[in-house]
Amino acid sequence: MADAPTERLRRLPTDELTSAEIVAVRALMDAAFGPTPEDMFTDDDWQHALGGMHFVLDVAGRVAAHASVVERPLHVGRQTLRTGYVEAVATLPELHGRGLGTLLMTDVGEFVSSRFQLGALGTGSQHFYERLGWQVWRGPLYVVRDERRERTLEDEGGVMVLLTPSSPVLDLDGTLTCEWRPGDVW
Repeated sequence: MADAPTERLRRLPTDELTSAEIVAVRALMDAAFGPTPEDMFTDDDWQHALGGMHFVLDVAGRVAAHASVVERPLHVGRQTLRTGYVEAVATLPELHGRGLGTLLMTDVGEFVSSRFQLGALGTGSQHFYERLGWQVWRGPLYVVRDERRERTLEDEGGVMVLLTPSSPVLDLDGTLTCEWRPGDVW
């Protein structure tokens, strides 16, 4: 009888990723997000994922799933919250349905809950994250660029938050604002 593939979940800050791991994670992102311009994982997306903590799930010695958490201030009304923003979440397409994404995001949620006032991410897969305690931000979304606040209607309904033990009482129907960045602002 063959042994089941071994799984290993690691947390690594960006500066501890090896060159080989960076290549493997980028290849994972390309495989998971696809080649079409509206779906592809861009260089801006990669830049957003750097500078924080990477969650790398290896299966049988191969990078099978990844997520990163970067610190990003978000503004809820007039409050600025220290937010663990989740980026670059993917599982190899051929390994979908095996619980790897759930295992990965459970660890991400524990990390965010222990270190930040709020967790946040942008997604089109709300059901997956809702199972893990994330909630859709129902209120209007804004971005601040050149000291102007602009509404990001196209992102509304696609931003989710994870309340943590240090979250203040929040109205999920209120306004949520981020600072501008290249690529997808959310």
